[in-house]
Amino acid sequence: MEAPQLRQALRELDGQRSLRVEFTGARHCLVEGALLIPEEQDGLVKVTDGSRVFVFDAASVCWIEIG
Repeated sequence: MEAPQLRQALRELDGQRSLRVEFTGARHCLVEGALLIPEEQDGLVKVTDGSRVFVFDAASVCWIEIG
């Protein structure tokens, strides 16, 4: 997956939904109340829960679950 594809998939995040991301190597990340941060000059895919910022390497994402 590439960053633009991941960003497109995460557009549904509005701060009211949870996000689970599964990475290669059987690692995962759960973000409650996830909100996609608008694209910045660095081009990184960033999500926040209001107190922390999560930066995702799109190439290592296997799948995501938005709930």
